[in-house]
Amino acid sequence: MKMTLYHTGYQEIRTPDIHQGRKNADFGQGFYLSDDAEFSRRWAKERSGFSVYLNKYELETDKLKIKNLTRNEEWFTYIFANRSVQPDRFAEYDVIIGPIANDTLYDTLGITTSGFLTPEQATRTLLIGPLYSQIVLKTEKAAAALRFLSAEILKSEEIAKYRESLQQEEKQFQKQFAKLIEEMLGD
Repeated sequence: MKMTLYHTGYQEIRTPDIHQGRKNADFGQGFYLSDDAEFSRRWAKERSGFSVYLNKYELETDKLKIKNLTRNEEWFTYIFANRSVQPDRFAEYDVIIGPIANDTLYDTLGITTSGFLTPEQATRTLLIGPLYSQIVLKTEKAAAALRFLSAEILKSEEIAKYRESLQQEEKQFQKQFAKLIEEMLGD
């Protein structure tokens, strides 16, 4: 099977390096992509002196070992471990696919360990908000199965429009989060 994937960055990336990414990212170190071009555009950020590129790829998945995650306890535990730079519990996989964690992950863990929320309530906070998927190439085998198709330079006006959309979405999420916390504390 083939997947069309996208990566936004400050250069055309024909040959991704899986060792360049942060070790404390959601799914650990690797090359992060999305299967949603619009989502990739929304996360573009301008940087003085740099163009912003939307790179497009095709991934041949037939010979790859893939781990699919959903928003659940296994996903939460994996992300928390990676953000804490613990050993990768899914190191045998070439590709990890799953939801992007909202930025309340650490806040949620803190209010759980303080006893403010039960683990069940904390999990509920992680399940709200938009659901976007990320695809992470973890091995050289996965990187070799990725074929560069094209790259386009995003214009400032387009980036600004998508950033505004993202900011509106984040405001909506914060409202949902606050409402859920109120509801749980009222129980």
